[in-house]
Amino acid sequence: MNTAYISIIAALAGSTIGGLTSLMASWLTQRVQFSSQVRASQMSRREELYKGFIEEASKWYADAYEHDAPKVSNLVGLYAMVSRMRVLSSPEVVENADMVVRIIIETYLAPNKTFNDVTEILDDKAINPLRTFSMACREELWG
Repeated sequence: MNTAYISIIAALAGSTIGGLTSLMASWLTQRVQFSSQVRASQMSRREELYKGFIEEASKWYADAYEHDAPKVSNLVGLYAMVSRMRVLSSPEVVENADMVVRIIIETYLAPNKTFNDVTEILDDKAINPLRTFSMACREELWG
């Protein structure tokens, strides 16, 4: 074989390998960036869902302390958020969200409380049913 052909083949092979290496590096970089964006988007969706659930549950838990006649329509929003969590969240978060809704319903069924009653049970975990839910959310989001 002529040495000129060997030089040409070596040059073409080097260019091809260099081009493929550059293409693969670019593809891998784009893939990593895309997956990072997807994860950030999913985390943001869950954060907003958890925030909305905590706000709604807090409102209805306070209402349950003062009233004994719940409106079923108020709890439908909470159950809708729990159902969205079933799609987006870990089983532990969903289980804790279910527990919060059950505690709210039980509080509606219990006798109304006054402010003095609330101060007597401050050390009881029932006063803050969102504590375990919040901790499960934090563990899921931030590890």
